[in-house]
Amino acid sequence: MKTEDPGNPLTDDERAIFEWQMWMPGVGETGQGRLKDSTVFISRVGGLGGVVALELAAAGVGRLILAHGGNLKPSDLNRQLLQTHDHIGKPRIENIVRRLRELNPRCEVVGFSENVREDTVMDLVAGADILVDAAPLFEERLAINRAAFALGKPLVECAMYAMTAQVTTFIPGRTGCLACQVPEPPESWKRQFPVFGAVSGTVGCLGATEVIKLVTGIGEPLADVMLAMDLATMRFRRVAMARRSDCPVCGLEGAT
Repeated sequence: MKTEDPGNPLTDDERAIFEWQMWMPGVGETGQGRLKDSTVFISRVGGLGGVVALELAAAGVGRLILAHGGNLKPSDLNRQLLQTHDHIGKPRIENIVRRLRELNPRCEVVGFSENVREDTVMDLVAGADILVDAAPLFEERLAINRAAFALGKPLVECAMYAMTAQVTTFIPGRTGCLACQVPEPPESWKRQFPVFGAVSGTVGCLGATEVIKLVTGIGEPLADVMLAMDLATMRFRRVAMARRSDCPVCGLEGAT
């Protein structure tokens, strides 16, 4: 998948900044222009989603829509690389937006100081071309999944726990969806879990790479495949993702 050919030419400054990545075969000025013209929504911009946002801003994505509620806590600082110690007690999204604009003032950063809810998700994601899910709660993940398939938008799904992690990409009309794998939020799942910033950051970089591939058309996205990794042993697996014909979100009966 790739977006339409860019309609907003690169400036001389942008050519200089993104020169090295434009050398990538298949990118060039056309691919960089597609990044500039793209809008990406990210749910939760913490240790995982914050790195996704950081890498996409650095890559030249033109617009980021970010949703992350709450105030910064000391326990956030081991992994949330967009935060600073002097911001403890203040809304996380303020620092997130500021730091991204400092990195790339050409990127339009729209921040919402709220987490995804069933009654707000459609409004939050409506203006995006691609969605990225980095939420810790399955209620949020399933809400984003439903919105992605209702609106026909690709969804990059990133998750981690302790030293394990996984990344996959759902594409409406082509792949199954998160509800095929997890129809309901698991009762045993807890909001707090062990995390090293190096692990969440690794997954964030992979998630950003998936977005870049979708926008520019280079490489192959993880469609119908989940990349599962155990960073404690550095073992990586590609796991086929089955699609359920009776899935209420993406079931084959209603597929195009």
